[in-house]
Amino acid sequence: MRKLFSLLVFGFVLHLQAQDRPKLVVGIVVDQMKMEYLYRFSNDFSENGFKRLMNNGYVFHNMQYNYMPTYTGPGHASIYTGTTPSVHGIVGNEWFSRKSGKERYCTEDVAVKTVGDGTKAEGEMSPKNLLSTTVTDELRLANNFKGKVIGMSLKDRGAILPAGHFANWAFWYSKTGAFITSTFYGDTLPDWVTDFNNEKHYMYYINKGWDLLKPAAAYDESLADENPYEGKLNGAKPVFPYNLKEMYEKNDAGIIRSTPFGNDLLEEFAKKAIEKEALGKDINTDFLTVSFSSTDYVGHNLGPRSMELQDTYLRLDLTIADFLNYLDKTVGKGNYLVFLTADHAGAENTKFLSDNKFNVTNVEPKEIKAALKKFSTDTFGDDLLLNYSNFNLFLNREIIKTKGLDLQKVKQAFKDFLMTQDQVKRVYTEEEILAATGNDFYLNCIDKGYDPSEDGDIVVLDKPGYIEYGATGTSHGTPYSYDTHVPLIFYGWNIPKGESHDRKEITQIAPTLAQKLKIAFPNGTEAKVLVEVLEK
Repeated sequence: MRKLFSLLVFGFVLHLQAQDRPKLVVGIVVDQMKMEYLYRFSNDFSENGFKRLMNNGYVFHNMQYNYMPTYTGPGHASIYTGTTPSVHGIVGNEWFSRKSGKERYCTEDVAVKTVGDGTKAEGEMSPKNLLSTTVTDELRLANNFKGKVIGMSLKDRGAILPAGHFANWAFWYSKTGAFITSTFYGDTLPDWVTDFNNEKHYMYYINKGWDLLKPAAAYDESLADENPYEGKLNGAKPVFPYNLKEMYEKNDAGIIRSTPFGNDLLEEFAKKAIEKEALGKDINTDFLTVSFSSTDYVGHNLGPRSMELQDTYLRLDLTIADFLNYLDKTVGKGNYLVFLTADHAGAENTKFLSDNKFNVTNVEPKEIKAALKKFSTDTFGDDLLLNYSNFNLFLNREIIKTKGLDLQKVKQAFKDFLMTQDQVKRVYTEEEILAATGNDFYLNCIDKGYDPSEDGDIVVLDKPGYIEYGATGTSHGTPYSYDTHVPLIFYGWNIPKGESHDRKEITQIAPTLAQKLKIAFPNGTEAKVLVEVLEK
């Protein structure tokens, strides 16, 4: 009898532990997704994808990024660390580093090697440049490394930064068509990844080609096919249907990224990971991070008003519906927690705005650099511009010192010149940024994205609507709402139904998850939480 009682108590304790945390957390990031897409494309979504999340989960309609620059690397890092680039150190996708005096990529690590069928450069990646822990790191620490953390994406940064420093694995897509990793995670791929790669799942989509999912009349939320605001897609004219096999033969398997089928391929890979790694199968909470990148590639190339982008979201809706059904069957309804958000949003194409009588234009970065160099030579008799990128201007301090020039006066001269440019709204020097008090909203955003050991002498804020980019497609990076306003939906384990229209900030996601999972906060966060999903 005593033995039976002990077994019953033990079983009850295990049940309580299981209820204390979900079996699996799935973090979904949709690259370059505007909150507005959930509204604009709503009539064409199924009932079981985005609508299932919105109707049965908790929707934050006014989730905002709180820093500049709004790029993929900083976005993924900020979601999972609960802090901004000024703290976690990922100040861009790639940037000119003041400390090293050369270009730097956010996840580069020459100390590691490619594992899998990828090129040498594709695999020299790790989270070493991330200066804060992630919520995934803290989960691993909390359960003494018993729970698994796996990150995956078509992009290396979309897989590595969310998975954090202590992940079991991070996998990203190679132009060879294989998912690869680096020796930071292991010396060989798991057998199931090798098997998946050998099956060449990407060829199914390439052979199938890309045509509209629905009749053309259903795409009345978008502009006509082949409009003047679209660029080419992998060298092809932007017109349906797309012959992906022909694109593949002219390029490589990387072309799948710029189609909605990159998302489908990633979902297949995610389901295989859940199965083969037995995620969500014991009392130790596991965490799977999934970053859908195809939306970003299509958005950059073809813009936010293209039929291609709408088709990509309609197909992603079905992909998410299928994935949720898979989680229901394998992990069990009520046993998993999902959140869906984006790493940044995106601007309207400037020519489209201009043609509709909004006085803006795109500005090619090379034109900005040329103007700065000419100004410098005309004013100081020498080129003092060391680099201009990511809205950051770096001055050549060695030449300034050699010529006996006053650095502060040189900065002021460049600032005054930049303020004469049509696209420029404001210009801030390093000193002004570091002295920010929070009274200037845009300066505060720049301050939160600024690392004085890495960033420039001057940071430029363009006027709303302007893009430092080409004439077709779109880009992002500013602190304006078209780049900062993204979705956030919590769904599943212990999440109430509801919605909020109050302004929330992206850095609240990670500490909220930490509280929900009853683990330590990531070490760089300000620990501001979303109480709406914590209250039962």
